[in-house]
Amino acid sequence: MAQVSGAESLVRSLVAHGVDTVFGLPGVQIMPIFDALHGHPEVRVVNVRHEQAAAYMADGYARASGRPGVALVVPGPGALNAAGALGTAYSASSPVLLISGQIGTGDLGRRRGVLHEVDDQLEVFRPLTKWSHRVMEADGIPSAVRRAFQELCTGRPRPVELELPPDVLTAPAPEGDEGPDTYAPPALSPEAVADAAQLLSNARRVLIWAGGGAVRSHAGEELAAVAELLGAPVVTTPEGKGAIPEDHPLSLGACYSTFGPAQWLAPQADVVLAVGTRFTLPMTGPWSLRPPQALVQIDIDPEEVGQSYPAQVGLVGDARLALGALRERLEGAQRASSWTQEEFHAARLQAEQEVHELTSFQLPIVNALRQEMDRDAVLVSGVTNVAYWANLAYPVYEPDTYLTSSYFATLGFAFPTALGAKVARPERQVVALTGDGGFLYDVGELATAVQHGINIVVVVFNDNAFGASLNDQQTRYQGRVIGTQLHNPDFVKLAESFGAVGMRAQPEEFGPGLRQALSAQRPVLLEVPIPTQTPPFQVVR
Repeated sequence: MAQVSGAESLVRSLVAHGVDTVFGLPGVQIMPIFDALHGHPEVRVVNVRHEQAAAYMADGYARASGRPGVALVVPGPGALNAAGALGTAYSASSPVLLISGQIGTGDLGRRRGVLHEVDDQLEVFRPLTKWSHRVMEADGIPSAVRRAFQELCTGRPRPVELELPPDVLTAPAPEGDEGPDTYAPPALSPEAVADAAQLLSNARRVLIWAGGGAVRSHAGEELAAVAELLGAPVVTTPEGKGAIPEDHPLSLGACYSTFGPAQWLAPQADVVLAVGTRFTLPMTGPWSLRPPQALVQIDIDPEEVGQSYPAQVGLVGDARLALGALRERLEGAQRASSWTQEEFHAARLQAEQEVHELTSFQLPIVNALRQEMDRDAVLVSGVTNVAYWANLAYPVYEPDTYLTSSYFATLGFAFPTALGAKVARPERQVVALTGDGGFLYDVGELATAVQHGINIVVVVFNDNAFGASLNDQQTRYQGRVIGTQLHNPDFVKLAESFGAVGMRAQPEEFGPGLRQALSAQRPVLLEVPIPTQTPPFQVVR
C-alpha cells in the first residue's frame, strides 16, 4: 500500500468525506496539516483571527449547508478558545468536526510544561461533544476520520473532536482516501407508529410543536402534510423556525420565553405532537402540559423522549421519516378536528398584539428585516434585544435560514457564525444581528471577511451596554449598576479601518439602511444606536 504522511492521509480522508472548506488558525503542532492542505486546492482554507471564530464559522457552515463543518486549531489555548463555540454547536445539535493538534506522544501525560500542553485535553471536550478521540498511530487516521463522520452523520448531529499529535502527522500513513459509508437511519418501531397514529386519529384537538430536529431532517413537507391531515396548528421553538413556512395556513409561528400563540392553544389540546424538540419550553409558563393531556414525541435521541413530560407514545427516529410513516397511516383515517380557523386567527392576533405593545422600536426593525431580505435569506439571531424579539416576530419560510445559539445563548456567536453560513451559501443574503458587547468578542473577523470576500451584513445594535444585564440591574436590583456599561469605538470608522463598509442608521431609518447594505456586495457593518430595553424573558406579566 502506498504511504504518505499522516497529515496528507488526514486531508485525503477529509476530501473523501466531502469536505471542501476548513476554518482554522495555524500553529506549530498543526503546521503539517496546513502544509498538506496547500497541495489540495479543492479545499478552501479560511484563516481566522481567533479559534473561537473558527468553530463558530464551522457551525454556521454546517447549519446553512446541512453538511459537517470543519475547524482546525492548535492544542491547549487554541482548543480551549474553540470550546465555547463547540458548546454552542452541541446545544444546537450542529455537526461540527473540531480537529485539534496535540503535544508529542512522548510528552503526553508527563506534565513537562511543553508548549500548549493541557493534561488530558480529551476530558475537556467530553461534555461538549458526541465523540472525541486521540489518534496515536498514523495508520489509524483514515478509520478515525471515518468514525468521526459516522458520528456526525448519524443519530443526533452533534460535534466531535479529533486530536492528532505532531509526530503522528509526520509519520508514514496509508493514503487515507477511504470514502464515506452509507448510513442507514434507525428503524422506526411499527408498533409505535401504529399507536401514535391511533392516538392522533382519535384526538379532537392536536397541537404540533416542532423544534430544531424538524429543521435538521428537512421534514417540512411531511410536517405540513401531517398537520393538514390532523387539522392541527403548528408552533415552533426559535430553533424550529423554518420547519414549516410561517405563511402556511396552519403555522402560528414561534413561541419564546412566555410569549407566543401556544399559551392560548396548548391548554385546549388533548394531544400534543412534539417533533424534534427537547420539549423543555412547553413545561414552563402558560402553556405547560397537564394530565390528562397526552404527548406523542418524535426524536432521534432516545434520551429526550419523555424527559420533560411523560410521552404516551415515543417514536425514536429521524423526524422526516417518522412523520412520513405517520402520514401514511393517517391518510386513510376518518377524523375531524374541532379546532376552528377563528381560534387560530385569535391566537395569532393575541400573540402579535402582545409583542406589538412591548416593542416600541424593535418590531419595526424586525418587520423591515423581513421586508428587505429575500425569502431564502439567512438570518443569524444573536444575543441582543432585537434578536430576542425576532424569535417571535420574524417570519421564516425555509429551513436552515434562521440560526440561533439555542440554550447556550452565547455572546459573540452571531457575526462569525454568519460568516460560516455565507461561505456555505454564497448565493444567499446573510445578515447577523448582534449587540455592541457581543460584536466586540470577534471584531477581528472583519479582517477575515474582507480578506476572503465574505460579503455579509452585520447589524450592530449599540446601546453602550450589556443591555439585558443592565436592564436587570435597573429593575430587579434597584438601579445598582456595575459592570454593565460599555465604552465603544466609532463602529463606522472601525469597519472602514478593516476595509469593510461602515454605515449608521437610526431605528426609523433602518429599512433603507439595510437595503443599501445588502446591495453593497462587500462586508458591511450597519450600526443602529438604540436605547436599552427589556428583553422578553425579563418582562413581568
